[in-house]
Amino acid sequence: GGARGRRAAGLAALCPVCDAEVALPPGGVGQLTPDYLALSRGGAAAAGCDLCADGAAVRRCLTCGADLCLFCCQAHRRQKKTASHAVTELENTKDCSQAEKPLFCPSHPTERLRLFCEQCDQPVCRDCIVDRHRQHPYDFTGNVIHRHGDTLRELLKSTQQRMSTLEGVLSQMDDMGSALRGRTEAVATEICLFVSGYVKAIEEHRDRLLKQLEDLKVQKENLLHLRKAQLQQLLLDMRTGVEFTERLLTSGSDLEILITKGVVASRLAKLNSVAYNTHPSVDDGIQFSPQERAGQCHGYELYGAILNKVVDPARCTLHGEDLHSARQNQLTGFTLLCSDTTGERMGRGGEAVQVTITHKDKRDCAVKPKVCDNSDGTYHVSYSPEEPGLYVVCVYVKGQHVKGSPFTLMVKNKFREHQGVFHCCTFCSSGGQKAARCACGGTMPGGYQGCGHGHKGHPGCPHWSCCGQVKESSECLGGPPSDTSQRSLLRTVAL
Repeated sequence: GGARGRRAAGLAALCPVCDAEVALPPGGVGQLTPDYLALSRGGAAAAGCDLCADGAAVRRCLTCGADLCLFCCQAHRRQKKTASHAVTELENTKDCSQAEKPLFCPSHPTERLRLFCEQCDQPVCRDCIVDRHRQHPYDFTGNVIHRHGDTLRELLKSTQQRMSTLEGVLSQMDDMGSALRGRTEAVATEICLFVSGYVKAIEEHRDRLLKQLEDLKVQKENLLHLRKAQLQQLLLDMRTGVEFTERLLTSGSDLEILITKGVVASRLAKLNSVAYNTHPSVDDGIQFSPQERAGQCHGYELYGAILNKVVDPARCTLHGEDLHSARQNQLTGFTLLCSDTTGERMGRGGEAVQVTITHKDKRDCAVKPKVCDNSDGTYHVSYSPEEPGLYVVCVYVKGQHVKGSPFTLMVKNKFREHQGVFHCCTFCSSGGQKAARCACGGTMPGGYQGCGHGHKGHPGCPHWSCCGQVKESSECLGGPPSDTSQRSLLRTVAL
């Protein structure tokens, strides 16, 4: 009933005490080694007399190994054959065990186990030596007990040391468990304090935001009421002037009209000259940005800010060194500066900026610009045109053109590098060779074909031999020269 597993060699059983797996011998459960110590203790607890089987055993004959009741013990001492046997109290027997009580062979019940088979590592009787353990090395149990006992004691000592180590580890684990619980409680307290402070800071931040929102609403409402009152007064003045003028024109005589027309005309002209905005000067541009950094409160970093600025595309401007020209295959760009309805710089990013760059003659040719949000109200637009020509650039903010959009962009051909030398004259740069030429067109006497200092056609300053440009950091403007001049120029360059 205790078998739970199966090994390759056969069945196995689990010990009910230590739960160790034990392989069953070929003979089955009956061939398992009996626990004589347990049998001895179990028998000693409720053992009866070995002679009469009526009384309870109180003493043991150390010579016979029999447990005796008090009556049989007295009879044991009165008999001549057993009078000399040593008898002791049962509870004083060593470990209350059957150490001195004879154990009989399971295979030969009448034979005592006195021998030990070294090859099979088990106690045997004399009949076993003759039968199943023939030619096996053996010896008396008293002769081998010390060697095997010492081995067992070494294993016991090692096991005890490991037990001590395990007890120490378990003690450390208990201590660690206590420390873990204590540390967890401490961290839980820290978390609660942190979250409590954080919640308090967030609530204060919320109250400030709501107060700021309320103040902003009152400010806009007051400004709206003021502008409304001004426009209502202007409308009232206009209505009064119109009614007076209409009544004058319909009811007044010619002389009355002529006498009064100067004052009336002056009044109406003055009313017509009053400037006013056709759109409400106050807007509802109030936004809340959860991602906006809002500083710290009680040491906690907070986010969320009220934004009351609204971008005005008509007030957004374009800036750059040269907005209207670019170079083929060269990265260039410009900057968009966004402002609100009052002309003040926005100071933050996030606007919907769209840029298109389209060739004016080739509709299918367009440049894909890259818009970079600098998060400060400016946006950098970079592009690299692949084909030269005239382009139209459109810049939109919230779907509307910004100030200066659209505008034209001229893309020039790829930059031409100088093929000559930047020199003072061909005489110096060529080492005095007469055949050296220069694109500046200058000549000098004595049969020299190139330019010289102070002579005819010399630019009067250092210049490029390939095109005559006097600016060193410039683009070559010279056209493709003839073969002869090309050879001369190359010669000049080499020299």
